[in-house]
Amino acid sequence: MPTERFQFTGEAGHQLAAALELPDGEPAAYALFAHCFTCGKDTLAAKRIAVALAAKGIAVLRFDFTGLGSSEGDFANSTFSSNVADLVRAADHLRSVRRAPSILIGHSLGGAAILAAAGKIPEAGAVVTIAAPSDPAHVTGLFREHLDSIRTQGEVEVSLAGRPFRIKREFLKDIAEHELMTDVTGLHKALLVMHSPVDDTVGIDNATKIFVAAKHPKSFVSLDHADHLLTKPTDALYTADVIAAWAGRYIDAARPAKAMDLPEAPRQVVVQETRKSKFNQVITVGSHRLVADEPVAAGGEDAGPGPYDFLLAGLGACTSMTMRLYADRKSLPLDRVTVRLKHSKIYAKDCAECETREGMLDQIERDITIDGALDAEQRKKLMEIADKCPVHRTLTSEIRIVTKAAD
Repeated sequence: MPTERFQFTGEAGHQLAAALELPDGEPAAYALFAHCFTCGKDTLAAKRIAVALAAKGIAVLRFDFTGLGSSEGDFANSTFSSNVADLVRAADHLRSVRRAPSILIGHSLGGAAILAAAGKIPEAGAVVTIAAPSDPAHVTGLFREHLDSIRTQGEVEVSLAGRPFRIKREFLKDIAEHELMTDVTGLHKALLVMHSPVDDTVGIDNATKIFVAAKHPKSFVSLDHADHLLTKPTDALYTADVIAAWAGRYIDAARPAKAMDLPEAPRQVVVQETRKSKFNQVITVGSHRLVADEPVAAGGEDAGPGPYDFLLAGLGACTSMTMRLYADRKSLPLDRVTVRLKHSKIYAKDCAECETREGMLDQIERDITIDGALDAEQRKKLMEIADKCPVHRTLTSEIRIVTKAAD
């Protein structure tokens, strides 16, 4: 299975080293993995879990936080909040080059960071914590004898797992201010809590607090006899097996709906600002979550399609669906329909068949490719049917939009 290594820009502008573990075929889903405090992306647990998930068709992105592994920057200048921001940046990068992660996985303090970042990654529907603390400040127990010195001196070098790290007063202040349980209660995503009852670094009581605070759907799996870092290969592989099986329920967007599952009325569309950037929006339609943005040239970050892109997509999808329904009903040998659309503004005077004679008009160009062994008459009929799709009729008829302030 291939591993794609690259860099992306973190919240502080540093280049962060990343590795994307890919399955042999098209990934069924993408996952984002956050490693433990002072660890790197290539720790045994992170590597083994990522490889095992890739073998099951799930691509996994892991990366070194600022100042760790091969990433740029100074670890002493990082905080829990900056790690959370870098996780969001990693998801943004994955969204731009591949597909946004639908699964978020965090190990130890990375689990706390994943819980804090989850609300800012709208496409993620499944969140997994492995040996995660219920309070990020738990990590200060690793260097508790230096806390007073850090507060008074501002920065102190401590030894963690036999390696020197510099911890600043700002780190303590930032981690103490974060209320993780607020993020957990407002998660609104499926949660899997995995923890070992014999974990002597992060006690099992942390898993209890996270699980109790979370709302359903939530699950708990005990990692019997495993140590905190999952150093035994069998523990890491078991963890990956459980994640893949559990997450399948929440990432299988391709499951065809049964007739009894279909809604009887149009579903409500909810659009809400994410506040991640000037124009970024999250769109919820039933169980589906989409992201909308504007192109960079229009002041956005191009994190998703723009409003007119969605308009054209709706028309294109409706056109193709309507033609398919007709072809199947008439048993026509239609192989595939491809619809290409473009929106522009034109001068009204340049449109001979338009009633409006002055100013500018919206114009949608729709090019339809019909593949299949159809004769000329059948192709002509299908092109006529294209203009009868419901969205086409809506756009070319009088539309009444009622706007009111929500209660």
